[in-house]
Amino acid sequence: MASWLPETLFETVGQGPPPSKDYYQLLVTRTQVIFRWWKISLRSEYRSTKPGEAKEIHEDFLENLHLQGQTALIFGTRILNYVINLCEGKFDFLERLSDNLLLNIISYLDLEDIARLSQTSHRFAKLCMSDKLWEQIVQSTCHTITPDVRALAEDMGWRQLFFTNKLQLQRQLRKRKQKYGNLREKQP
Repeated sequence: MASWLPETLFETVGQGPPPSKDYYQLLVTRTQVIFRWWKISLRSEYRSTKPGEAKEIHEDFLENLHLQGQTALIFGTRILNYVINLCEGKFDFLERLSDNLLLNIISYLDLEDIARLSQTSHRFAKLCMSDKLWEQIVQSTCHTITPDVRALAEDMGWRQLFFTNKLQLQRQLRKRKQKYGNLREKQP
């Protein structure tokens, strides 16, 4: 396993399926999978129940169908598949990169590639639509950005500004100047 990985690879919490109010935690470390539960009940027979914990090394978790079933029941099959991949040493390194670093990388892609990337996951869709990304793209394609253009971008969004043609942009800037020019004249 890669030594630069943090000790905790994945952690999530959840509540059991209705009518259960039980609370669960799933923790995947470099070497083991830890499944914890807390019984939540108003019934007197469960009041003295202590929290439970099951620890398995990765290889044992891959063979423990009961624990895999519990994981799928509480957290869903998507989480189970992700945990199985972690146990098999299949890491999604892109998921571990910060948003700022990903935005910097994405800003070097072609527009078609950005459109395709936005369709791969919710996280990438959010990043590909972010104003921060489109501000970087506009700044890299334009030599200078006037304060008026910057203010317009703040109003309409950097992505919208990027895809607006020059004539529409000039018209928007004129309207903005007239609007704010008239407001300044009316102020005492």
